[in-house]
Amino acid sequence: MSENSHDGDSGTGSTPAAGPAHAPDRRAWVAPLISTVVTLPLGLIALFIGGLTPMACDSCNGAAADRFDASFTIAWTVLWIGLLIALAVLIASWAVPHQLRHAARRVGLALAAPATVVVTFVAFMALVDWP
Repeated sequence: MSENSHDGDSGTGSTPAAGPAHAPDRRAWVAPLISTVVTLPLGLIALFIGGLTPMACDSCNGAAADRFDASFTIAWTVLWIGLLIALAVLIASWAVPHQLRHAARRVGLALAAPATVVVTFVAFMALVDWP
């Protein structure tokens, strides 16, 4: 019998047999949990370092201070947007249905969340015009 065969003799009112892909995944929480434990501290560290960045130009004045302020404003916006995207990806990894057929999608989203934080922080540091 095939995976899509119907139980019963007439085939009316019956549902297709559930295959292994539709089975519940008992370990569905592992990848999002590990991602949460990694992503949230990384995001907080990135936010903390980003918040301390303006002190790098405390002694600056004139054109150097203007360049730093202009670049910091753009970089700070990029950092916040990137961290919000990482949070959305993390939430999406928890929201994927807990079925075996969605395991790859769930793991991919769980891996993408901390990677987004790292890429965002690198972009932030590259966008700041350091004195």
